[in-house]
Amino acid sequence: MDPPAGSRPKIQSDTTDTNDTIDTTDTIQQDSMIEPPMRIDAVEIRHYRLPLDPPFLAAWDPRPRTGHTVTLVRVCAGDYEGVGSGDAMLGFAGHEHLFVGHDPFDIERHVRILDNLQFMYGRMWPLEVALWDLMGKLSGQPLWRLLGGRSAHVPLYASCGERRPVAARAESARQLKAMGFPALKIRFHAPDPREDLAVVRAVRDAIGDDMHILVDANQGWQMPWDTGPTWDFKTALWVADALAELGVYWLEEPLDRRDYRGLAELRRRARVRIAGGEGNRDFAEQREYLRHDSLDVYQADVVWSTGVLRARQLAHEVQARGCIYSPHTWGDGLVLLANLHVCAAVSTAPFVEFPFDPPGWTPERRDFILPKPIVPDEGKLARVTLSDAPGLGVAIDWAALERWRFDRGTM
Repeated sequence: MDPPAGSRPKIQSDTTDTNDTIDTTDTIQQDSMIEPPMRIDAVEIRHYRLPLDPPFLAAWDPRPRTGHTVTLVRVCAGDYEGVGSGDAMLGFAGHEHLFVGHDPFDIERHVRILDNLQFMYGRMWPLEVALWDLMGKLSGQPLWRLLGGRSAHVPLYASCGERRPVAARAESARQLKAMGFPALKIRFHAPDPREDLAVVRAVRDAIGDDMHILVDANQGWQMPWDTGPTWDFKTALWVADALAELGVYWLEEPLDRRDYRGLAELRRRARVRIAGGEGNRDFAEQREYLRHDSLDVYQADVVWSTGVLRARQLAHEVQARGCIYSPHTWGDGLVLLANLHVCAAVSTAPFVEFPFDPPGWTPERRDFILPKPIVPDEGKLARVTLSDAPGLGVAIDWAALERWRFDRGTM
C-alpha cells in the first residue's frame, strides 16, 4: 500500500526486499569527498625597519623618529597565509603551539587565548588580524564583507602627525582642502596650549568654514621617556571652549585615558565633541567609557586596543547610542587596512583617519611593507575603496622586504 501523500518515506528494515531499500552509496561517497577543515601549520613573527632621513617629528614623541619599525605576523595553513601587523608581539615566542594544529575559523577560541596572552605580556591583536586575513583567503571573501559588508567605500580625513609653525600648517591645510579632504586633524603638544590654539586659528582662517578641523591633544598617554606634565580638567575645559569658538569638530584625548569620570564631565560641559580610547588595552576599559558616557567619538584601534572581533562589537554598541565609531589607524599599511576593513563593514562615521602629513609622513613611508601604498581614490572626494580581493586584499612580497629585516620590533 502506498504511503499517504506528503508523508515521509521510512527506511526499510533488513527483512524488506532489496529492491525496495534506499541506496545510500551516493551519500556515503559525497561525505567521503568533504575535506576536513584546514589547520594552522605555523605562526611566524618578523620585524622590519625603514630608516627615516629626514626624521619624522611625531607630535606625541619628544624624540625625532629616525626609523619606522614594523612587526609582521604570518599565519600559514596549507598553501594559504594570513598577515597582520602592529605591536612587537613581545612574549609570544614559545606559545605558537596554542594555535598550530587548530582550525583558523575557531576565532572565538583564538581571541580568548590572545586576551590571556595580552594579560601576561603585551598586545597580541596583530595575530588576530592575520587569522582574519587567512579566513578571508580561505573563503575567497574580503574581510570587509565577512564582517558585515556595509560598503567597500570609506570616507577619509587627513590626519597630520607633526607640530609645525603657524604659517606652515596653514599652507598644509590649504593643500589638503584642495585635495578633497573634508577634514584634517591638528596635533597639540606645546607646553603652553595657547601656541597650539594659534595654529588652529590660522588654519581656520586659511580653509574657511567648509572644512572640519579635528584636534588631538595627545594627553591620554605618553611615550616611555616622556615625563612632561599633562593637562588637568580645567585646562582641558578651557581649551575645549576655545576650540568650540573656532568650530572644531572634536577634541581628542584631552585627559588621561583612564579618567572615565573626568572625560564624562568634560563631555557634559564642553561644546565640542570629546574623542578618545585609541589605545586602552582591555575591552573592559572601552565598556567603562560606555558606562560613564565618557565619549562622543570612540577611537579604539583594531590592532592596538580591541582586535577585529571586539571592534565590530564595540562599533555596534557605540553607534546604537548615537555616538561615532572612527578608530585610530596610525602605524603601517596593514594597521591602516585592518581598521579600514572594519569601518567599511560596520561604521557609519562621517570620516575615518588617514595618516598623511607630507613630507614627514607619506604613504610611501607609512606603507613600505606593502607592494604599493594606500592612497585615496583618484577623482573622488577623499575616500578609499577596498577591493574584492580575499582577506585584507594584499600579498606581502617577503623577498623584497628582506633588505629591511630587523632583529627586534621595539623602537
